[in-house]
Amino acid sequence: MPVHALPPLEIPVTRTLIVAGALASRDYQDVHHDPELARRRGSPDIFMNILTTNGLVGRYVTDHFGPASVLRKVAIRLGAPCHPGDTLVLAGTVESVAGDTATVRVTGTNRAGRHVTGTVTVTVPGEDPSEALSEDPREDPS
Repeated sequence: MPVHALPPLEIPVTRTLIVAGALASRDYQDVHHDPELARRRGSPDIFMNILTTNGLVGRYVTDHFGPASVLRKVAIRLGAPCHPGDTLVLAGTVESVAGDTATVRVTGTNRAGRHVTGTVTVTVPGEDPSEALSEDPREDPS
């Protein structure tokens, strides 16, 4: 199968996104909500937690494959932190399709470098996921 690139997704990283993601995932570490304590611990500001990144990677893949898609596995590794004011740019390539399941390699970068790398396995029940590779469902057809 030829490699298929998913369209990139740009996500503005705001203070609200970082704090809301940490709270939603019940991660109360001060480095995710208190700028002064984050600075005391050596960071220039608060930074996004791994569970928020994991959710954004999942959203990126399911947005592409559509509302029926089901995440089967998300395996990511963090690199450079995401701080308020960054733009996280997610990009992906479909590495394989077998039946109704696709494997997507995902990377995410920001101004500091590579924030996340990983692989996502997604199933599109009753459909051939390669059909979603010809168009971007996030685009408005009108």
